Amino acid sequence: MTYDVTDRPPVHALLADGTTVCIRPALPGDHDQLEGFYEEMSPENLRLRFFAASHRSARLAADRACALAHPGYRALLAETQGRVIGLAEYDTGDEKDTAEISIAVADGLHHRGVGTLLVEHLVSAARAEGITTLTADALSENHEVLRLFADLGLRTARRFEGPEVRCAITLDQSDTYLTAVEERGRAANVASLRPLLQPDVVAVVGAGRKPGSVGRAVLHQLHAGGFTGRLFAVNPAAHSILGVPSYPSVSALPKTPDLVVVAVPAAAVPETAEECGKAGVRALLVVTAGLDADQAHALLAACRAHGMRLVGPNCLGISNTAPELCLDATFAAGHPRPGTAGVAVQSGGIGIALLDGLSRLGIGISSFASLGDKYDVSGNDMLQWWESDGRTDLALLHLESFGSPRAFSRTARRVTRRMPVLTVDAGRTEAGRRAAASHTAAAATRTMTRGALFTQAGITATRSVGELLETAALLHSQPVPAGSRVVIVTNAGGAGVLAADACAEAGLSLPVPTPELIDDLLALLPDGAAVGNPVDATAAVTEEQLTECVDRIMRYGGVDAVLVALVPTAVAAATGDDLVRALTRSAGRRPKPLVAVRLEQGLPVELLPAADGGTVPSYAEPQAAARALAHAAHRAAWLARPAGTVPDLDGVERERARAVVADYLAAHPDGGWLEPGTCADLLACYGIPQIPWAWAETEDEAVRVADRLRGVDGRVVMKAHWPGLVHKSQQHAVHLDLRRDSEIRAASRDLETRFAGLMTGVVLQPLAARGTELFAGVVQDQVFGPLVLFGLGGTATEVLADHAARLAPLTDHDVHDLITAPRCAPLLFGAHGNGPVDLEGLEQLLLRLSRMAADLPQLAEADFNPVLATPDGVTVLDARIRLVPCGPQDPYLRRLR
Repeated sequence: MTYDVTDRPPVHALLADGTTVCIRPALPGDHDQLEGFYEEMSPENLRLRFFAASHRSARLAADRACALAHPGYRALLAETQGRVIGLAEYDTGDEKDTAEISIAVADGLHHRGVGTLLVEHLVSAARAEGITTLTADALSENHEVLRLFADLGLRTARRFEGPEVRCAITLDQSDTYLTAVEERGRAANVASLRPLLQPDVVAVVGAGRKPGSVGRAVLHQLHAGGFTGRLFAVNPAAHSILGVPSYPSVSALPKTPDLVVVAVPAAAVPETAEECGKAGVRALLVVTAGLDADQAHALLAACRAHGMRLVGPNCLGISNTAPELCLDATFAAGHPRPGTAGVAVQSGGIGIALLDGLSRLGIGISSFASLGDKYDVSGNDMLQWWESDGRTDLALLHLESFGSPRAFSRTARRVTRRMPVLTVDAGRTEAGRRAAASHTAAAATRTMTRGALFTQAGITATRSVGELLETAALLHSQPVPAGSRVVIVTNAGGAGVLAADACAEAGLSLPVPTPELIDDLLALLPDGAAVGNPVDATAAVTEEQLTECVDRIMRYGGVDAVLVALVPTAVAAATGDDLVRALTRSAGRRPKPLVAVRLEQGLPVELLPAADGGTVPSYAEPQAAARALAHAAHRAAWLARPAGTVPDLDGVERERARAVVADYLAAHPDGGWLEPGTCADLLACYGIPQIPWAWAETEDEAVRVADRLRGVDGRVVMKAHWPGLVHKSQQHAVHLDLRRDSEIRAASRDLETRFAGLMTGVVLQPLAARGTELFAGVVQDQVFGPLVLFGLGGTATEVLADHAARLAPLTDHDVHDLITAPRCAPLLFGAHGNGPVDLEGLEQLLLRLSRMAADLPQLAEADFNPVLATPDGVTVLDARIRLVPCGPQDPYLRRLR
């Protein structure tokens, strides 16, 4: 029996030094090269691999790796520019869930992560094949391979047998393993980006002699911006452009560039990329737009074949403002101000707006990347760069798409612990997937999915570029608040009212000052001051009084932030400048955030400088200040909460569930909605409680099974069934409250008459007790993975749209958020004196649903509606599951896009 090696197509990934390699299955045509790969090894390397130095071993090893593939055996190659540099294999032999692994790396390429990368890909393949343990024999003196196994992040047991060591590696995908993979990936990624973001030599291909070309504009920015490395132009018709030496081709340059900016017509881009690759260039920035599919494929193929990282095409460019570099490879109108904000965008126009806004605010840029069509370098790459560059303390993103959202989410969760990560949630009005197949699919919009990603990763999502800059100004200049309690201080009552409304609408609270604070402020402020919240200090307040007022409020424990709303007045006690100076006194030493609102201010947001080096954000509108404070409070709450964990679940039969799925798809190759029995089997595999039920295909059979199901009051429910039926209530395919046999017969005949030719049978259940009807479901997003939804259920679930969503796998914190987020949450916690429902049972239901979705990529939709929640338990009353053919996916496997 053979299997198709295309189930593991070739992918490209990065070694520890940033080199690009191709990881692919070994094929029969690789035999001669593989034999040569072994024959070129030193005798010592051969001895460590085969326990003996024999060239016969080379031929046998090549024979085995290049034989027809079969289940239980896998051989993966690592190659660069057509040369094999590593091979890793596993073979189950007569075992089912255990395989023996072996690794070989070419001489001179050890310590670059070749073997580790191959093993990671083998681990992913082995898991997909149901293998739970890898074993390996090694000589005890083979320290390199033993260290490789020990550093994987997987549980490894060793047993010494004379001169050999027997290693057993358990393939559990724990957080420890994922963290180790992430760290290796981050180091490799940062190394690969250095030629792009820290180049010593840059060349611009396509810079014209006459003004007006994009290439010339980029060359001008590089030259005028003071790039400290060597700079060349490539133009066969010129010897010098803008004072920069020009050469006829990349290969003619006196020094190989680290980075080449490509600004040639679309048709010439693939040829230029190939020329750059052959010359040894390590990174490309392609600003050209309008590539067709063939040109795009050729561009990326050249980058992968020659190991070049790529930004673009169709982009504004990149910048790195480090003073020792001064790289501005953009065609923006001005140079970005050096600073500490990292910016990555897909839209060049958004990029220009952010560069201008951050420069105007004085925050400045550490590095900037306009990703354009994002063939290679992504927002995830830039987050890892900023995490490691030692300069960035604020990350701003504007991403219209995500290549690997789950990998992005893990990176962002880590980075947001160190610095704020802000984004514009673009495309909120997109209609999304208008699937009417189930409640779950109808509820799961792309906006909800992106919101779940941002929430779980701790990303601050704003609704506009203006709001992004407003929030960045606060997070850059002020400490995050401990909570959402704000005290407003104003010198004009009307301004205070506007600020109070804005804070309340943003979800902030306005606590009433304590009696002690009231007495302090009344003794301090001018006569006529109103000391509530807002605190109206009156137009007569002086600079010293306002300064002391703010400082005293900040010293009280029941306050998390202070908002000062000022208007210019004609009162001589203090000028507008005096009052502003009161805010900026000791700005860098205040322990809580302070924001200003100046209604006469010309710009939406400014940073007011202080003598001690600090700054205070000042807004033209109270709504902007309140939004920024609310975002800061949400970030503080996210930081204060420990990272969640995915709980272990007992009673899960993963392999049996996979068998149920495999059997169904074998009989239904195109997939479809499960029959009630198969659906119940799958729920049972994950310990999801379901109300008792029975199947009947005739009237007599319905009467007979109803007798077994009748509860204390004798009432049952009858539901019609046929493949594809989802909304039973809308189809009037349900009969409730059936007591007598005659009622059951009448209901059966009614359904048979109305749905003749469709209905395959009926499901009977005992009438459920009274309780809260909820909804839980999963939909598999092709990009984001499984999304778990929860909210109010019953027939009104889509009308009321009271749903919350989180991406699987759910942590304990995610489950808590899901349960508390919907508007119906008070009903679950005992509102109106009804007592709380079984919250632990509800958590278990959602965790088990999440686990099922994470285990089974073939699960396209799961729709539990209603789910009955009572103080005594949680039960699924109606469940629908749709399967589709889908291979296993590993979103955390290290690979380039």
